[in-house]
Amino acid sequence: MITRSNPSIKKQLYNRISYLGTVSKADLLKDFSLTSSSMTRLLEEMLAQGTILASGLGNSTGGRKPTLFQTNPSYRYVFGLEISRIYSTLGLYDMHLNALSVVRLKMDKGMTPERFVDHVTKEAKAFLLTHKLSVQDVLGMGIGAVGPLDQKNGVILKPEFFPSDSWRNVPICAMIEDRLQIPAKLDNGANTALIGEHWALKDESIQHVLYIHAGINIRSAMISEGQVLRGAVDTEGAVGQMIIQTNGLRLRNQGNYGALEAYVSILALEDRIRTQLKMGRSSLLSGLPPEDVSFAALIDALSEGDPLVEEQFTETAAYLGIGLANLINALHPEYVILGGALVNAHPLVYNTALEIAKKNTYHYPEYSPVFSQGMLKDEAVATGAAILLLHEWEG
Repeated sequence: MITRSNPSIKKQLYNRISYLGTVSKADLLKDFSLTSSSMTRLLEEMLAQGTILASGLGNSTGGRKPTLFQTNPSYRYVFGLEISRIYSTLGLYDMHLNALSVVRLKMDKGMTPERFVDHVTKEAKAFLLTHKLSVQDVLGMGIGAVGPLDQKNGVILKPEFFPSDSWRNVPICAMIEDRLQIPAKLDNGANTALIGEHWALKDESIQHVLYIHAGINIRSAMISEGQVLRGAVDTEGAVGQMIIQTNGLRLRNQGNYGALEAYVSILALEDRIRTQLKMGRSSLLSGLPPEDVSFAALIDALSEGDPLVEEQFTETAAYLGIGLANLINALHPEYVILGGALVNAHPLVYNTALEIAKKNTYHYPEYSPVFSQGMLKDEAVATGAAILLLHEWEG
C-alpha cells in the first residue's frame, strides 16, 4: 500500500498512473491508503493542473462506467543525455518517454567538454524549434555519464580512456544549466541504462536486475527490491577491476593485473588482434598496418567470417562469461541485461558469454536468471537519464 511519504502523495499518484498507463480511480484506491473523496479531489486537481487526462470510460461492473485516467504526454518535456567514450546521445522525450528527436555525437580527440556542451546546446535548441517548444516547456535534462562522478555536485571527475584528455573535473550540470537555463541531474551511465531498461520491462515482479555494459571498459549496475544499489563512492567501472587471473595482464598499464577489463574490452581486443597480426597471423586485416586496426574494422572482418577475428571475439566473450558468472554467484539477480558496443557487435559475443556464464553459475539450472540484451539497447542510457530527471520532478 502506498502511503503519505516522500515524494508527495500527488507525485506518487502521478508515478502510479504513469506506470499503469490507463487506470480508473478504483484501481488507484487499491494502491493508496486514501478515502474515495480524497482520491477524487487529488485527481480533479491533477486534471486542472494538466498533468493527467481523462482518456475515456472503462468497463462497468454493475453501475456507471468508470472514468479512465492517463498521464498527459505533452504536459512538459525532458532531455536525456548520454556521455560516453565512442558516441554520446541526446534525446528529447515527452512525459510518456516517447523519443521526439535523437542525435548521436561522435566523441573524438577534439571533443572537449566546452565543445561538447556547445554541440549539445545547439542540438537541444534545434529540437525545441522543430517541435515548436520553448525552454519553459522543458522540465530539465538528465545526464548519464562515464564515471567516476561527483553526483551530488554534478561533476565528471576523471574518466579513463576518453579520446580527449580534457575531461577532468568537468562541472557538466552547471555548464548545461548555464547554457540552456534548465535544471540538470547527473548519474553514471550504467545506472541510467538500467533505470531505462527496467522501465521498459514494465513488470513489477522483476525486482532484482543486473546490468553489464561491455565497451571500452566494463561497467555495471544493480537494482534490488526495485531500487538502484549505490555504494559509498561512484565507481561504476570498478567491476572491470575484478581479478580473474592473478598473474595476468594489465590494460595499457592501468588498473589491476589480471583484471576483467584486460581481457574483456574493446581496447584489449584491439591490442590482442594487433599483436597477432604483428606475429604474422593470416587475416582479412593483414593488409592494414596493425596500428590502424580499429574496432569498426574488426566488426566488418567478423561479419565476413575472418577466422582470426572470430577466434579473438570468442575468447573475449568467454572471459565475459566468467566475469558474469562471478557477479551472478555473488548478487543472485533474477534478470540479467548485457549491453554495450562489444556485446552488440555480433550474436557470437552474447551467445558465447551466456553459454560460459550458465556453465559457471552455482546451482544452475535450478537457479536460472533470465538473460536479455535489453529492449532499449543504444538508447538505454539517454532514456534512463530522462527518467532520472522525471523522478526528481516534484509534480
